Amino acid sequence: MKAVSTQESVRKHQAQISVQGARVHNLKNVDLAIPRDSMVVFTGLSGSGKSSLAFDTIFAEGQRRYVESLSAYARQFLGQVDRPDVDFIEGLSPAVSIDQKSTNRNPRSTVGTITEIYDYMRLLWARVGIPHCAVCGEPIRSQTVQQIADTLMELPERTRFQVLAPVVSQKKGEFVDLFAELAASGYSRAMVDGELIQLSEPPTLKKQVKHDISVVIDRLVASPEGLGRLTDSLETALELAGGLVTIDFVDREEGSADRTHTFSEHLSCPNRHPVSLTEIEPRTFSFNAPFGACPACTGLGTSMSVDEDLVLGDPELSIAEGVIVPWTSQGKSLYNYYEKLLRGLSKDLDFSLESPWQDLPDEVQAAVMYGNDFKVNVRWKNRFGREVKYTSGFE
Repeated sequence: MKAVSTQESVRKHQAQISVQGARVHNLKNVDLAIPRDSMVVFTGLSGSGKSSLAFDTIFAEGQRRYVESLSAYARQFLGQVDRPDVDFIEGLSPAVSIDQKSTNRNPRSTVGTITEIYDYMRLLWARVGIPHCAVCGEPIRSQTVQQIADTLMELPERTRFQVLAPVVSQKKGEFVDLFAELAASGYSRAMVDGELIQLSEPPTLKKQVKHDISVVIDRLVASPEGLGRLTDSLETALELAGGLVTIDFVDREEGSADRTHTFSEHLSCPNRHPVSLTEIEPRTFSFNAPFGACPACTGLGTSMSVDEDLVLGDPELSIAEGVIVPWTSQGKSLYNYYEKLLRGLSKDLDFSLESPWQDLPDEVQAAVMYGNDFKVNVRWKNRFGREVKYTSGFE
C-alpha cells in the first residue's frame, strides 16, 4: 500500500471541492469531487437536483462559512444562515451566486448588485466601517462631550493640557473684529499661528496670509477631581468653535505630531478640511440612491460632456466661415440665429468673427464655447428695414 503524505493530501483538497453525503431536496447521499478553477456544468432532467446541488448545497455552505468567519458584531446584521443537509464539503471558498433569469440590460446593474454582494458590503461598511478624511487621512468620528471627557480622563495623572476652541483655520484676514469680540466676551488668551497672545493686545495680522486662531478656554491638569471643570470647558469650546475642540499637551515637544489632538462632535475632519458627512447608513454607499450617488454622474459611472474636437472644425477657419460644425451642418437658419448674438458678443469682447479661431484669445474661445455670465447687446434689421434692439444672455 502506497502511503500518501500530508502535503499531497492538502494539494489534492486544494485542487478540488469534495462533497460527501448531500441530501438537500431531491439529492440522495450524493458524493462528488468538483475541480477548482475550472468551468463545471451540471446537466440533467428537470427535478434531478441540479439547482439543489449548485445553489442549495455548495453555494449555501460557502455563504454560511463566509458569514461565520466575520466578527460577532458583523454577524448580527447579516442574520443566521442555515447549514445545508450534507455530511461535509472540503476545499470550498466564499461563493457567489448568480441566478438564471431574464433581465433587461440596465446601466445600474453590476455583478455586485445582481449577486447581492453589494447589499452585504453596504451593510458591512455602514456598521463597522470608519470613514477617513480624503485630504489628510485622519479618521472622521463624532464624539459627545462625555466621550471626549472620558478619553482625557484616561491620561496619566498630572498631565498638563490646554482646552482650545479653533475658531479660525487657514483663512486670510486681519480678524480685528474677532479679537475685539473675544475680548469683550471675557476671553483673555488665544493661540495665533502657534504663538500665545493676550487678547487685550492683539497682534496686527497680514490680510493676505492664512492664519490659525484658537481661543484658550482653560488650562488643566489631568486628575479625577477635575472632571466637572473639564466637561464645562469642553462644552464652552465646542459651542464657540462650532463643534470642534483642540487639546494642546503643553509638556510635549512643540511641533510634534502628538502635541495637539482635535475632537469633533460632528462627522467631520478633525483638521477642519472641507469634508462633512451625515450619519452613515447603508444607503450612503448606494449609487442607485440620491444619498450615495455621485453628483457628477448620478451613479452611472459615466457622464456626458462636449468633445471640442467634434464641435470645432479646422482651427484656421473663422466663426463666420463655419468653424463651429453643428451650426453649419444643421442649416443656415441656425447660424443666422447665433450670428446675431455673436455680433453682439464680438463687440462686447472686442474680437472679429472673421478672425481665424486659432488666433482668438482663450477667454473669447471659452465664451463662445461655454457661454458668458453677462448680457450682450443685439442689434439687427428685420425684413422691413427696421432696427431691432434687445439684450440676451449667450449660453
